[in-house]
Amino acid sequence: MTISQSIVDVRRAGDRAKTKIAWLDSKHSFSFGGHYEPDNTHHGLLLVNNDDIVTPGSGFDTHPHRDMEIVTWVLRGSLVHQDSTGHSGVIYPGLAQRMSAGRGIMHSEKNDSWTLTGEQSHSEPVHFVQMWVVPDESGAAPGYQQLEIDDELLRGRLVTIASGMPEHSDDAAITIRNRYAALHGARLEAGQSVELPEAPYLHLFVPRGEVVLEGAGPLHEGDAVRFTASGGQRVTATEPAEILIWEMHAGLAAA
Repeated sequence: MTISQSIVDVRRAGDRAKTKIAWLDSKHSFSFGGHYEPDNTHHGLLLVNNDDIVTPGSGFDTHPHRDMEIVTWVLRGSLVHQDSTGHSGVIYPGLAQRMSAGRGIMHSEKNDSWTLTGEQSHSEPVHFVQMWVVPDESGAAPGYQQLEIDDELLRGRLVTIASGMPEHSDDAAITIRNRYAALHGARLEAGQSVELPEAPYLHLFVPRGEVVLEGAGPLHEGDAVRFTASGGQRVTATEPAEILIWEMHAGLAAA
């Protein structure tokens, strides 16, 4: 793939579409649900980057997906996943989780961990980022994977959370079914910095804290940057922060 022009496109948190109802506060980086913008449907292979807060005892009832790699990253609280292949569990901060919808899957996501653990009900909202990328082959069997990433591994350096790229086969926490895409994350203290990978497409999201992007300035919580034919810039935290970076070596049409 040849992309001639390098682009750094900063998208501010306040410009995101929002879905706010009694139990859900959701902010969408791309067109989603009833929020459709024809010029904002994806970047590279990434179709969804939803920043969700769900109240206790509530959540997304059972619903279908098909031919999508869905990665969920919890920032605070806990989220219960249950699906039609028999997988169920509680997702919490530091646990990498991927669901491959394949030829079809039903699942639910709720903030009601006590239904599985038997513990007393809690009053804490769950805050998580859910990201969807297309697989490079359709119609595969649905699948599920999760793995706890030690907190220290995410402090001060980029860690590969999910990847289908062959070069990450030994260091990715979980796999996705796209050989052109990888998700990296880092938790940074003030003054710590990381260097972005170089790729035809990058997507940087700041779900928590504040950082400075070399050449672009401050990024606040909820801000995102879409890079085309770029990379190598440094991201430096000005307060405790968390960042999520999609590295993509193909665009949607080439997937």
